[in-house]
Amino acid sequence: MKPIRKTIFSQPSWRIATPQVEAWLTELGGHLGPVTFKLGRRKITPFNLAPWHSERHGERLGKKLANSTLPVIKVLRGDFFCLPFGGNTTPFGKERHPVHGETANRKWQLESFDAGKDVTRIHCSMTTTVRKGRVDKNIELRRGQHAIYQRHVVSNMSGPMCLGHHAMLKFPDSPGSGLLSFSPFKFGQTWLAPVERPENRGYSMLKPAAEFSSLDRVPTVFGDTTDLSVYPARRGYEDLAVLIADDSKPLAWSAVVFPAERYVWFSLRDPRQLASTILWLSNGGRHYAPWDGRHVNVIGIEDVTSFFHPGLAESVADNPLSRRGIKTTVTLNPKKPLIINYIMGIADVPQGFDRVADIIPGDGIVTLVSRNGTSMNVPVDVSWLAVATPVSGVLEESRKKRPAPPQRPRHPEGS
Repeated sequence: MKPIRKTIFSQPSWRIATPQVEAWLTELGGHLGPVTFKLGRRKITPFNLAPWHSERHGERLGKKLANSTLPVIKVLRGDFFCLPFGGNTTPFGKERHPVHGETANRKWQLESFDAGKDVTRIHCSMTTTVRKGRVDKNIELRRGQHAIYQRHVVSNMSGPMCLGHHAMLKFPDSPGSGLLSFSPFKFGQTWLAPVERPENRGYSMLKPAAEFSSLDRVPTVFGDTTDLSVYPARRGYEDLAVLIADDSKPLAWSAVVFPAERYVWFSLRDPRQLASTILWLSNGGRHYAPWDGRHVNVIGIEDVTSFFHPGLAESVADNPLSRRGIKTTVTLNPKKPLIINYIMGIADVPQGFDRVADIIPGDGIVTLVSRNGTSMNVPVDVSWLAVATPVSGVLEESRKKRPAPPQRPRHPEGS
Protein backbone atom coordinates (compact mmCIF):
# COMPACT_ATOMS: atom_id res chain seq x y z
CA MET A 1 0.00 0.00 0.00
CA LYS A 2 1.23 3.50 -0.82
CA PRO A 3 0.12 6.80 0.72
CA ILE A 4 -1.44 9.61 -1.25
CA ARG A 5 1.36 11.81 -2.56
CA LYS A 6 0.61 15.42 -3.53
CA THR A 7 2.33 18.77 -3.77
CA ILE A 8 1.18 20.65 -0.68
CA PHE A 9 2.26 24.29 -0.37
CA SER A 10 4.91 23.72 -3.05
CA GLN A 11 6.36 20.54 -1.50
CA PRO A 12 5.76 16.92 -2.62
CA SER A 13 4.28 15.34 0.50
CA TRP A 14 2.79 12.08 1.78
CA ARG A 15 -0.61 12.04 3.46
CA ILE A 16 -1.17 10.28 6.79
CA ALA A 17 -4.71 10.41 8.15
CA THR A 18 -7.39 9.08 10.46
CA PRO A 19 -10.90 10.53 10.99
CA GLN A 20 -9.38 12.75 13.72
CA VAL A 21 -6.08 13.87 12.14
CA GLU A 22 -4.80 14.68 8.66
CA ALA A 23 -1.05 15.24 8.37
CA TRP A 24 1.32 15.80 5.46
CA LEU A 25 4.98 14.80 5.55
CA THR A 26 7.28 16.54 3.09
CA GLU A 27 9.60 14.34 1.08
CA LEU A 28 12.29 17.03 1.26
CA GLY A 29 13.47 17.45 4.85
CA GLY A 30 10.73 15.34 6.45
CA HIS A 31 8.79 18.32 7.78
CA LEU A 32 5.48 17.27 9.33
CA GLY A 33 2.99 19.88 8.22
CA PRO A 34 0.42 21.07 7.66
CA VAL A 35 -1.52 19.07 10.25
CA THR A 36 -5.28 19.41 10.69
CA PHE A 37 -6.97 18.12 13.84
CA LYS A 38 -10.73 17.63 13.70
CA LEU A 39 -12.50 18.47 16.95
CA GLY A 40 -16.19 17.96 16.26
CA ARG A 41 -17.03 20.45 13.53
CA ARG A 42 -13.88 22.46 14.14
CA LYS A 43 -10.65 22.08 12.22
CA ILE A 44 -7.54 23.07 14.16
CA THR A 45 -4.25 23.74 12.36
CA PRO A 46 -1.79 24.68 15.12
CA PHE A 47 1.52 24.51 13.24
CA ASN A 48 3.43 27.21 11.43
CA LEU A 49 3.89 27.41 7.66
CA ALA A 50 6.57 29.83 6.46
CA PRO A 51 4.97 32.72 4.53
CA TRP A 52 7.36 32.23 1.59
CA HIS A 53 6.19 28.64 0.97
CA SER A 54 5.10 29.33 -2.62
CA GLU A 55 7.94 31.62 -3.67
CA ARG A 56 10.18 30.06 -6.28
CA HIS A 57 13.95 30.13 -6.36
CA GLY A 58 15.70 32.66 -8.55
CA GLU A 59 17.36 36.01 -8.31
CA ARG A 60 15.59 37.88 -5.55
CA LEU A 61 13.35 40.14 -7.56
CA GLY A 62 9.94 40.70 -6.09
CA LYS A 63 8.75 37.58 -4.27
CA LYS A 64 11.40 35.02 -5.15
CA LEU A 65 13.75 33.08 -2.92
CA ALA A 66 17.46 33.41 -3.49
CA ASN A 67 19.18 30.45 -5.12
CA SER A 68 21.21 30.04 -1.94
CA THR A 69 18.12 29.45 0.26
CA LEU A 70 18.67 26.25 2.23
CA PRO A 71 16.09 23.45 1.87
CA VAL A 72 15.24 23.61 5.59
CA ILE A 73 14.31 27.30 5.20
CA LYS A 74 12.55 26.78 1.90
CA VAL A 75 10.33 24.02 3.32
CA LEU A 76 10.01 25.39 6.88
CA ARG A 77 6.78 24.13 8.47
CA GLY A 78 5.30 22.06 11.30
CA ASP A 79 7.83 19.87 13.05
CA PHE A 80 11.00 18.18 11.84
CA PHE A 81 13.82 16.06 13.27
CA CYS A 82 17.28 17.62 13.54
CA LEU A 83 20.48 15.54 13.46
CA PRO A 84 22.53 17.43 14.45
CA PHE A 85 20.44 20.26 15.86
CA GLY A 86 21.48 23.85 15.18
CA GLY A 87 23.24 26.08 12.70
CA ASN A 88 26.41 23.95 12.36
CA THR A 89 28.45 26.83 10.91
CA THR A 90 31.56 25.49 12.65
CA PRO A 91 32.71 22.10 11.31
CA PHE A 92 33.06 19.22 13.75
CA GLY A 93 36.31 17.61 12.74
CA LYS A 94 35.85 16.68 9.09
CA GLU A 95 32.06 16.87 9.39
CA ARG A 96 30.35 19.92 7.90
CA HIS A 97 26.64 19.47 8.54
CA PRO A 98 23.91 21.69 7.04
CA VAL A 99 21.65 23.76 9.28
CA HIS A 100 19.72 21.27 11.47
CA GLY A 101 21.35 18.37 9.66
CA GLU A 102 20.71 16.26 6.59
CA THR A 103 17.50 14.97 8.17
CA ALA A 104 15.95 18.45 7.80
CA ASN A 105 17.34 19.20 4.32
CA ARG A 106 17.55 16.08 2.18
CA LYS A 107 14.94 13.81 0.61
CA TRP A 108 13.53 10.92 2.60
CA GLN A 109 12.87 7.51 1.06
CA LEU A 110 9.44 5.95 1.61
CA GLU A 111 9.85 2.47 3.09
CA SER A 112 6.30 1.45 3.97
CA PHE A 113 2.80 2.72 4.62
CA ASP A 114 -0.10 1.01 6.35
CA ALA A 115 -3.60 2.41 6.81
CA GLY A 116 -5.15 -0.16 9.12
CA LYS A 117 -8.50 -0.13 10.85
CA ASP A 118 -7.13 1.33 14.08
CA VAL A 119 -3.66 2.65 13.21
CA THR A 120 -2.10 4.48 10.27
CA ARG A 121 1.69 4.26 9.97
CA ILE A 122 4.36 5.61 7.68
CA HIS A 123 8.02 4.60 7.67
CA CYS A 124 10.70 6.57 5.83
CA SER A 125 14.48 6.31 5.87
CA MET A 126 17.59 8.28 5.00
CA THR A 127 21.16 7.16 4.47
CA THR A 128 23.30 10.01 5.73
CA THR A 129 26.58 11.02 4.11
CA VAL A 130 28.21 13.70 6.30
CA ARG A 131 28.40 11.15 9.10
CA LYS A 132 27.66 7.86 7.44
CA GLY A 133 24.74 5.99 8.91
CA ARG A 134 21.00 5.61 8.69
CA VAL A 135 17.99 7.36 10.20
CA ASP A 136 14.51 5.80 10.19
CA LYS A 137 11.45 7.99 10.66
CA ASN A 138 8.26 6.36 11.95
CA ILE A 139 5.01 8.30 12.39
CA GLU A 140 1.83 6.79 13.74
CA LEU A 141 -1.77 8.02 14.08
CA ARG A 142 -4.38 6.11 16.06
CA ARG A 143 -8.09 6.18 15.35
CA GLY A 144 -10.02 8.00 18.07
CA GLN A 145 -7.00 10.03 19.21
CA HIS A 146 -5.83 13.57 18.47
CA ALA A 147 -2.18 12.61 18.94
CA ILE A 148 0.85 12.13 16.69
CA TYR A 149 3.43 9.50 17.67
CA GLN A 150 6.94 9.90 16.26
CA ARG A 151 9.96 7.61 16.53
CA HIS A 152 13.38 8.25 15.00
CA VAL A 153 15.97 5.48 14.99
CA VAL A 154 19.61 6.45 14.45
CA SER A 155 21.82 3.50 13.50
CA ASN A 156 25.30 2.64 12.22
CA MET A 157 26.79 5.85 13.62
CA SER A 158 29.34 6.50 16.32
CA GLY A 159 30.49 9.54 18.24
CA PRO A 160 28.82 12.54 19.92
CA MET A 161 25.70 14.11 18.46
CA CYS A 162 23.22 16.83 19.37
CA LEU A 163 19.66 16.35 18.17
CA GLY A 164 16.04 17.25 18.69
CA HIS A 165 12.57 18.07 17.41
CA HIS A 166 11.75 21.48 15.94
CA ALA A 167 8.00 21.99 16.45
CA MET A 168 6.69 25.46 15.49
CA LEU A 169 3.28 26.81 16.51
CA LYS A 170 1.45 29.67 14.78
CA PHE A 171 -0.51 31.80 17.24
CA PRO A 172 -3.64 33.84 16.49
CA ASP A 173 -2.82 37.47 15.70
CA SER A 174 -4.00 38.73 19.07
CA PRO A 175 -1.61 39.64 21.92
CA GLY A 176 -1.56 36.99 24.64
CA SER A 177 -3.85 34.58 22.78
CA GLY A 178 -1.82 31.57 23.94
CA LEU A 179 -0.87 30.56 27.50
CA LEU A 180 2.37 28.57 27.76
CA SER A 181 3.48 26.22 30.54
CA PHE A 182 6.06 23.52 31.00
CA SER A 183 6.93 20.66 33.32
CA PRO A 184 9.28 21.60 36.19
CA PHE A 185 12.63 22.85 34.98
CA LYS A 186 15.93 23.30 36.80
CA PHE A 187 16.50 26.76 35.38
CA GLY A 188 15.98 28.83 32.27
CA GLN A 189 18.51 30.95 30.41
CA THR A 190 18.52 33.32 27.48
CA TRP A 191 21.06 32.98 24.68
CA LEU A 192 24.54 34.30 25.45
CA ALA A 193 24.42 37.17 22.94
CA PRO A 194 21.73 39.11 21.07
CA VAL A 195 20.04 36.69 18.69
CA GLU A 196 19.75 39.48 16.11
CA ARG A 197 21.54 42.82 15.74
CA PRO A 198 20.32 46.08 14.16
CA GLU A 199 23.38 46.32 11.89
CA ASN A 200 22.27 43.00 10.38
CA ARG A 201 18.64 44.14 10.06
CA GLY A 202 17.44 42.19 13.08
CA TYR A 203 16.26 42.97 16.63
CA SER A 204 16.23 41.11 19.95
CA MET A 205 14.82 42.08 23.33
CA LEU A 206 15.86 39.51 25.96
CA LYS A 207 18.94 40.29 28.04
CA PRO A 208 21.79 37.98 26.94
CA ALA A 209 22.93 35.21 29.30
CA ALA A 210 20.17 35.99 31.81
CA GLU A 211 19.16 33.11 34.07
CA PHE A 212 15.58 32.87 35.30
CA SER A 213 13.43 30.55 37.40
CA SER A 214 10.01 31.64 36.22
CA LEU A 215 8.76 32.36 32.71
CA ASP A 216 6.87 35.45 33.80
CA ARG A 217 10.00 37.33 34.97
CA VAL A 218 12.66 37.20 32.25
CA PRO A 219 15.10 40.14 32.03
CA THR A 220 15.20 42.36 28.93
CA VAL A 221 17.84 44.70 27.50
CA PHE A 222 15.68 47.61 28.69
CA GLY A 223 16.25 46.85 32.37
CA ASP A 224 12.80 45.44 33.06
CA THR A 225 11.32 41.94 32.75
CA THR A 226 8.92 40.32 30.32
CA ASP A 227 6.50 37.41 30.52
CA LEU A 228 7.34 34.48 28.23
CA SER A 229 4.30 32.51 29.37
CA VAL A 230 1.90 34.55 27.19
CA TYR A 231 2.19 34.97 23.44
CA PRO A 232 2.10 36.68 20.96
CA ALA A 233 4.19 39.38 22.59
CA ARG A 234 7.16 41.60 21.81
CA ARG A 235 6.25 42.26 18.16
CA GLY A 236 9.31 43.21 16.17
CA TYR A 237 11.77 41.01 18.09
CA GLU A 238 13.49 37.65 17.68
CA ASP A 239 14.69 35.84 20.81
CA LEU A 240 15.87 32.50 22.21
CA ALA A 241 15.72 30.94 25.65
CA VAL A 242 16.26 27.43 26.97
CA LEU A 243 14.50 25.52 29.76
CA ILE A 244 16.52 22.72 31.37
CA ALA A 245 14.13 19.89 32.25
CA ASP A 246 14.08 18.18 35.63
CA ASP A 247 15.42 14.80 34.55
CA SER A 248 14.52 13.21 37.88
CA LYS A 249 10.95 13.14 36.58
CA PRO A 250 9.83 10.33 34.24
CA LEU A 251 7.94 12.68 31.93
CA ALA A 252 8.61 16.15 30.54
CA TRP A 253 5.93 18.16 28.78
CA SER A 254 5.14 21.45 27.08
CA ALA A 255 1.63 22.89 26.69
CA VAL A 256 -0.13 25.89 25.17
CA VAL A 257 -3.76 26.68 25.93
CA PHE A 258 -5.67 28.81 23.40
CA PRO A 259 -8.70 29.97 25.44
CA ALA A 260 -10.58 31.71 22.60
CA GLU A 261 -10.07 28.73 20.28
CA ARG A 262 -10.95 26.32 23.14
CA TYR A 263 -8.11 23.85 22.72
CA VAL A 264 -4.72 22.92 24.14
CA TRP A 265 -1.60 21.75 22.28
CA PHE A 266 0.91 19.60 24.15
CA SER A 267 4.10 17.59 23.63
CA LEU A 268 5.45 14.72 25.73
CA ARG A 269 8.95 13.26 26.03
CA ASP A 270 11.44 11.46 28.25
CA PRO A 271 13.75 14.18 29.67
CA ARG A 272 16.64 11.72 29.71
CA GLN A 273 16.40 11.54 25.93
CA LEU A 274 15.59 15.19 25.18
CA ALA A 275 17.06 17.22 28.02
CA SER A 276 15.98 20.77 27.21
CA THR A 277 13.33 22.88 25.53
CA ILE A 278 14.48 25.77 23.36
CA LEU A 279 11.94 28.55 22.90
CA TRP A 280 12.39 30.34 19.58
CA LEU A 281 10.30 33.48 19.86
CA SER A 282 9.88 34.67 16.29
CA ASN A 283 7.71 37.76 16.00
CA GLY A 284 8.90 39.87 13.09
CA GLY A 285 12.40 40.64 14.34
CA ARG A 286 14.24 39.64 11.15
CA HIS A 287 14.18 42.10 8.27
CA TYR A 288 16.50 40.29 5.88
CA ALA A 289 15.44 37.78 3.22
CA PRO A 290 13.42 35.65 3.24
CA TRP A 291 12.04 36.70 6.66
CA ASP A 292 11.47 40.36 5.73
CA GLY A 293 9.62 41.13 8.96
CA ARG A 294 6.71 38.87 8.00
CA HIS A 295 7.46 35.79 10.12
CA VAL A 296 5.27 36.73 13.08
CA ASN A 297 3.31 35.15 15.96
CA VAL A 298 5.44 31.99 15.84
CA ILE A 299 7.04 30.03 18.68
CA GLY A 300 9.38 27.13 18.16
CA ILE A 301 8.96 24.73 21.09
CA GLU A 302 12.02 22.66 20.33
CA ASP A 303 12.74 19.66 22.54
CA VAL A 304 16.43 18.87 22.21
CA THR A 305 19.64 17.58 23.66
CA SER A 306 21.92 20.38 22.52
CA PHE A 307 23.76 23.50 23.62
CA PHE A 308 21.20 26.03 22.40
CA HIS A 309 21.31 26.44 18.59
CA PRO A 310 24.94 26.90 17.34
CA GLY A 311 25.40 23.25 16.40
CA LEU A 312 27.39 20.08 16.93
CA ALA A 313 30.88 21.52 17.49
CA GLU A 314 29.65 23.89 20.22
CA SER A 315 27.50 21.19 21.84
CA VAL A 316 30.45 18.77 22.02
CA ALA A 317 32.86 21.40 23.32
CA ASP A 318 33.01 22.55 26.91
CA ASN A 319 30.10 24.99 27.22
CA PRO A 320 28.16 26.83 29.95
CA LEU A 321 25.48 24.12 30.13
CA SER A 322 27.77 21.08 30.09
CA ARG A 323 29.86 22.69 32.84
CA ARG A 324 26.74 22.58 35.01
CA GLY A 325 26.17 18.90 34.31
CA ILE A 326 23.50 19.44 31.65
CA LYS A 327 23.59 16.93 28.81
CA THR A 328 24.17 18.69 25.47
CA THR A 329 25.01 15.61 23.35
CA VAL A 330 24.31 11.91 23.17
CA THR A 331 26.93 9.28 22.29
CA LEU A 332 26.05 7.13 19.29
CA ASN A 333 27.05 3.48 19.21
CA PRO A 334 26.97 1.63 15.87
CA LYS A 335 26.14 -1.61 17.70
CA LYS A 336 23.14 -0.10 19.52
CA PRO A 337 20.67 2.07 17.57
CA LEU A 338 19.46 5.20 19.35
CA ILE A 339 15.68 5.55 19.54
CA ILE A 340 14.09 8.97 20.11
CA ASN A 341 10.35 8.89 20.89
CA TYR A 342 8.04 11.89 20.88
CA ILE A 343 4.31 12.63 21.17
CA MET A 344 2.36 15.75 20.18
CA GLY A 345 -1.38 16.26 20.42
CA ILE A 346 -4.30 18.57 21.05
CA ALA A 347 -7.53 18.39 23.04
CA ASP A 348 -10.68 20.36 23.73
CA VAL A 349 -10.51 22.37 26.93
CA PRO A 350 -13.54 22.31 29.24
CA GLN A 351 -15.22 25.34 30.73
CA GLY A 352 -13.02 26.95 33.38
CA PHE A 353 -9.78 25.32 32.22
CA ASP A 354 -7.01 27.92 32.26
CA ARG A 355 -3.24 27.32 32.06
CA VAL A 356 -1.89 23.75 32.24
CA ALA A 357 -0.26 23.11 35.62
CA ASP A 358 0.50 19.41 35.24
CA ILE A 359 0.23 16.49 32.84
CA ILE A 360 -0.04 13.14 34.62
CA PRO A 361 0.48 9.88 32.69
CA GLY A 362 -1.91 6.95 33.09
CA ASP A 363 -2.85 3.74 31.32
CA GLY A 364 -3.95 4.84 27.85
CA ILE A 365 -4.53 8.43 28.96
CA VAL A 366 -2.86 11.55 30.21
CA THR A 367 -4.63 13.80 32.68
CA LEU A 368 -4.20 17.51 32.07
CA VAL A 369 -4.66 19.57 35.22
CA SER A 370 -5.21 23.30 35.04
CA ARG A 371 -3.81 25.86 37.46
CA ASN A 372 -7.24 26.27 39.06
CA GLY A 373 -7.62 22.49 39.57
CA THR A 374 -9.88 21.64 36.62
CA SER A 375 -8.78 18.36 35.03
CA MET A 376 -9.42 16.42 31.84
CA ASN A 377 -8.42 13.00 30.54
CA VAL A 378 -7.01 12.74 27.02
CA PRO A 379 -6.50 9.42 25.17
CA VAL A 380 -2.73 9.10 24.71
CA ASP A 381 -0.50 6.04 24.98
CA VAL A 382 2.48 7.30 26.99
CA SER A 383 4.07 3.84 26.89
CA TRP A 384 5.27 4.92 23.40
CA LEU A 385 7.89 7.02 25.17
CA ALA A 386 9.20 4.09 27.22
CA VAL A 387 9.90 1.68 24.35
CA ALA A 388 13.54 2.75 24.03
CA THR A 389 14.08 3.00 27.78
CA PRO A 390 11.94 0.28 29.43
CA VAL A 391 13.08 1.26 32.92
CA SER A 392 12.19 4.92 32.46
CA GLY A 393 9.25 4.55 34.81
CA VAL A 394 6.74 6.64 32.85
CA LEU A 395 3.94 4.15 33.42
CA GLU A 396 5.33 2.57 36.56
CA GLU A 397 5.23 5.85 38.48
CA SER A 398 1.73 6.68 37.26
CA ARG A 399 0.38 3.35 38.52
CA LYS A 400 1.61 4.09 42.02
CA LYS A 401 -0.64 7.12 42.20
CA ARG A 402 -3.68 7.40 39.99
CA PRO A 403 -4.22 10.82 38.37
CA ALA A 404 -6.31 13.18 40.46
CA PRO A 405 -6.64 16.97 40.48
CA PRO A 406 -4.30 18.24 43.20
CA GLN A 407 -5.66 20.61 45.80
CA ARG A 408 -2.86 23.08 45.14
CA PRO A 409 -1.25 22.44 41.74
CA ARG A 410 2.37 23.45 41.55
CA HIS A 411 3.34 26.54 39.60
CA PRO A 412 3.23 25.73 35.89
CA GLU A 413 6.72 27.04 35.27
CA GLY A 414 8.20 24.81 37.94
CA SER A 415 9.60 27.68 39.98
